[in-house]
Amino acid sequence: MASVLEAVIEEVRPSPASAATPLRPSADDLIQRARGLLPALKQRAQDTERARRVSADTTAMIREAELYKIMLPARWGGFEYGYAEFMDLIIEIGSGCASTGWCFGLANVHQWLGSLFPLQTQEEIWGEDPTALVCGSYPPTGEARAVPGGYMLRGDKWSFASNCDNSSWALLGVLFPADDENGGKPTPGFLAVPRHQYEILDDWHVVGLAGTGSNTIVIRDEIFVPRHRMLTFPQASSGKSPGTAVHANPLYKMPFLAAVPISICSPGLGALQGAINDFTEMASVRVSRGAVTGGGSKLAELQSIQIRLAEAESCLDAAKLLFRRDIEDVQNSVARGESISVDQRIRNRRDHAFAIKLARQGIDALYEAVGGHYLQLNTSIQRHWRDVHAVSKHISMNWDWVGSMVGQYRLGLEPKGQY
Repeated sequence: MASVLEAVIEEVRPSPASAATPLRPSADDLIQRARGLLPALKQRAQDTERARRVSADTTAMIREAELYKIMLPARWGGFEYGYAEFMDLIIEIGSGCASTGWCFGLANVHQWLGSLFPLQTQEEIWGEDPTALVCGSYPPTGEARAVPGGYMLRGDKWSFASNCDNSSWALLGVLFPADDENGGKPTPGFLAVPRHQYEILDDWHVVGLAGTGSNTIVIRDEIFVPRHRMLTFPQASSGKSPGTAVHANPLYKMPFLAAVPISICSPGLGALQGAINDFTEMASVRVSRGAVTGGGSKLAELQSIQIRLAEAESCLDAAKLLFRRDIEDVQNSVARGESISVDQRIRNRRDHAFAIKLARQGIDALYEAVGGHYLQLNTSIQRHWRDVHAVSKHISMNWDWVGSMVGQYRLGLEPKGQY
C-alpha cells in the first residue's frame, strides 16, 4: 500500500521544469494572467501611491489569478516554479505598478522563505489558510532570549516591512543567543510571528515605491515564540534548512542571498519596462511644442528620442540576461547537489546591484527626454523614474557598497559584506 501511495504522490508533485501539469498552469499561462491585470494595475497606480499601500482589492485580484502560488510548495497547493519564471512575473506586474510588483515579489519570496522553516511552522501559516501572505523585516534588530520551549522576543521595532497590511504573519530578524549549536556565537536569523502579536506603525511616507506599505512592525512587550518558529540565517543560506527535509524540489535548497534579492531587483526592471512601453506609446503620437527647438516635430522622428529609447531597451535586456545567467547557474548547481561557491555568491551580489545600476541608467535616459508635462504626478513615466531610483537605494542594491565588496574579493582581500 505504501509504495502505491508514494507512486501517486510522485505522479502529481510538480517538477522544477516549467511545463504545465494537470495541477498547475504553464509558466506562459501565468504570464498571460499577469498581463491581463495590467490595465487595472496601471489605472490604480496613482491611488496605490496615495494610499501608501497595495489595496486589499488588488491583493485579492492577484490571488484570484493564482499568482501568489508561483513558489509556494505543492504541499500547500503551490506551483513550485523557479526563479526565472518568478522574475518574469515580477517584471510583468511591476511594469504596470512598481509598488505592486515590489509587494508581489516579496509576498512570493516569503512563501519560499517560510517554506524553509520547520513543518510545524508551515502548518501554522498555511494549514488552515493556504492563501495566507507573509511579510518580513530582515535586520536582526530583535533580541531573542532563550527560555524553555522557545524564545522571549523583547519589544522592539522592525522597519521596512513591505506589504505588512496584507499579511497574516511576519518573519522578523533577530539575534539568537550564543549556544553550542551556533558555535558559541550569537547567530542572526528569523522568528515567525502571527499578526495578533504585533502592531503596525503607519510611518511610510516616501518619494518612491510609495505604495508598498513598507511600514514598521512594533512589539510593545516581550512575547513568547515557540522554538519551532525559528530559522537561522546560516540555515537559510546553506541549502540544508528544516524545510528541505519536507520539500523535495531543489528550489528550496537555494541560498538565501542568491534568491531573495531577485524579488527586490525585478520590480526595478519592471518599472523600466513600463517606462519603455509608455515612452514608446507617447513618442509615437506626440508632437513637440518646444518654444526653442524642435517645435512641430513628431517625437518619433527626433534622433535623440530614438537613441534614448534604444539605450533604455539595451539596459533592460542586459540586466535580464545577467539575471537569467545567474539564476540558471545557481539552480543547476543546486539541482546537482553542489554547494554554491564563494565566487558564484560574490558574482550574484555584483549582478543584482549592477542590474539596478543599468535600470537606473535606462530610466534616466528616458526621463531626460520628456518635457515639463511629465512632472505631473498623474503621469506614469515620472512614477517609474522615482520607483527605479527608490529600488537603487535599497542597501542590497547600493552599487558602491556591493562593488567595493566585489573588488575586495577580486584583489585577494576579505570581502566586507553579505554574500
